Parts: sequence; structure tokens; C-alpha cells
Amino acid sequence: MLRKLLFQNQDKKQLVIAVIGAVLGITFLVTSIHYLLKVNEFGKGAEILGPNVIIVQKRVNNSAVFGLAKPDFSKQEIEKIKSKKFINDVKPVISNNFEVEFSTNDKLVPYFRSDVFIQTIDPEYMDVKSAEWKWKPGDTIVPIVMPRDFIVMLNTFMSASGIPQVSDDVAKDIRFKIKISNDNGEEVVGARIIGFTNEVPSILVPQAFMEYGNQKYSLGADQKITQILISGEESEFGLVEKMIDERGLESKNSQMVVGRLKSIVGTLILIVLIISIVAVCTAGLVLIQYLQLLMTRNDYEVRTLLRIGYHPKLIVKTFFRYFVMIFGIVAGIGLAIFFILKYFVDGLLETGGLAIETNLSYAAIGALVLAYLIFAFTSYRTAKNGIYKEY
Repeated sequence: MLRKLLFQNQDKKQLVIAVIGAVLGITFLVTSIHYLLKVNEFGKGAEILGPNVIIVQKRVNNSAVFGLAKPDFSKQEIEKIKSKKFINDVKPVISNNFEVEFSTNDKLVPYFRSDVFIQTIDPEYMDVKSAEWKWKPGDTIVPIVMPRDFIVMLNTFMSASGIPQVSDDVAKDIRFKIKISNDNGEEVVGARIIGFTNEVPSILVPQAFMEYGNQKYSLGADQKITQILISGEESEFGLVEKMIDERGLESKNSQMVVGRLKSIVGTLILIVLIISIVAVCTAGLVLIQYLQLLMTRNDYEVRTLLRIGYHPKLIVKTFFRYFVMIFGIVAGIGLAIFFILKYFVDGLLETGGLAIETNLSYAAIGALVLAYLIFAFTSYRTAKNGIYKEY
């Protein structure tokens, strides 16, 4: 009865306009948050480096060829790069300062031996997470992460030899050995692959093993840092790229492409997110304004109801339920449109080569719930203040 008395004969044009705006705002809000998170996760798990992380070295030019330029990074250079506002962190990539020989040690595969280059990077930026990624003096097995090119080369070699090729899982079961040495001695340890990387062209070993080799089998020359790992801020990869170019640095093209793509797409989605928040807030304000207008137009009815004995809480609850129901419908429609958009957008991104995760982002749903709770609280306070003014 109360609902019929208070809402039936009202002009709903303003309400319809506010509802349409709120539906569009909610749809774009959920969609933009979902895809902003998914784009930032792009490449995570596929590579050994974390998001917005690249490995750089100094570009080789004529000065470097004739020994007039230093190819390594000094501590001052590293600290200067690290001080930039758009740089989160800079870590040195440590290389071996001793001789390393890598060979197969398994009867199931042909004998293969080569002098190799090994490195170690901060475990924080490795996506190969394993409890086996550790080593201490006396251990007989060194866990290693191999460049993806190695397994390709090994399969090419085995195919040419008439031997069945191996998968990643089989390669992890192959036994290898590493000989580290200098002019004064040598040492042989076993090795086992625990993962692969497309981003680092050298064999990666635990930091403890690198420190052990550099201390015990150093060739005498000072340790030089010829590569550094740079972690940039989200959506500011353009500034990172500009700095790299200005300082005469270079990186793998694939790392630059992924970083640039994520930065561009992330920035565009962030703009859509800001517009969505403004639209939701504006639509919410229009709905609250409509609630205030509705109470003003029902001023006579509200006073009459209070005089004949209706408690203010009951009238407040009527207004509150009405607008919570409206926003609930808005949220439901917005969420339904989001799922429809998600189906088509996921397909377009996959076709375009941006294979992001398709599972639902709970943060996007959380933003919708938060918007609903804020609107519900604001509606209740508005209705309560308006009704109790007449009490």
C-alpha cells in the first residue's frame, strides 16, 4: 500500500535516464577493471621474467669494438637508473667468472658437450617457482633453467641423428653434468633441468652456486656486470623505453614488444576505468537526487502517514527498499551485459594474438559489490534524513 501511494503516480523520466546511465557505467566499470587486471597478468607464467621486467645490456657500437667504451655497468650507473620515478627496481645479472663446460651424462641421449655461459638473476623475478631451486656446497645436483632454444637445438640434433625427439618433461629427466674450472683446478657436479625460459639466452643457476664458482674458480679478472634487470612501473613502459634508448641500451625485441603492448592497452583501459567511475558516480548522484525529489513531491503524503500513526522507520524502509531494488536491477543488467561483452572481447583478443586468461576477475565483481553497498548506504542516509525532517 505504501509503495503504491508513494511511487505509482510519479514521473519516471529522470529515473529512466539515471538507470540507463548507471547500467552503462556499471558495465564499463566491471569490464575495465576485469581487463585491466588481465592485461597486467599477460605474459605471466609464460616467461621467466615477471610483468614489466626486461633484461638490458649496452648497445654495441664502434667505440665498444675498439675498446673505447665500457660494456659493463658501474654501481653509479645502476643507482642512477634505479632513482628514476618510473623504475621499481634494478638488479644486476651475475655471470660466471670461471670456465664452464656443459655435457650430457645419460645413456638414453647422444653425448653432447659445449663450453657455456651461465648466469643468475634475483629469484623474485623468476617465474619458475620450485622448492628445488637451491644449492649449497657439497650438493651433487645443480638445478638449472635452460633457454628454450636449447631444447629446440637438442631436438634438431636428435632428429638428424635418427633419435626420437624429447618433450619438456622428458628433457627434465635427462642427466647432465657441469664442469667448472680455472688453471688451478676443476670440479664436476651433476645438473638437472627444472624449467625453460624464452627470455634469457644463457643457462640460469642458483645464486649460491654462482658465488661458489666465482670465489673458488675465478679467473682472476674483476667481476663485471654486463646486463641488468629493470622492473618498470605499470603503464609507464614508454618512459622505460625512452630511457633505454637515451642511455644506449638494448633488450630482446620480444620483451620490448610485450612491455609496450601491455603499457598501451593498460593505459587505454585505465582511461576507460576512470570514465566508468565518473559515469557510475554521476548516475548514482542522479538516482539520489531523484530520491530527494521523490520525497519532496511526496511531502504531503509522508506527513499524512506520520500523523495517522505510521512509524518513520517504516517509511524510510519503503524508500530504501525501492531504490536498493532499482540499483540491484541495474547491477544485474550491467553484469549480464559484461558477460556478453566478455564473450566477444575474449574472442577478439585471442584472434588478435593477445591470449589473456579468460577466467573471471573477482576484483571486478568486488568493485560491483562495493558500488552497490555505497549506493545502498547513501540511499538509506538520504531517506532517513528526509523522512525524520518531517517527523
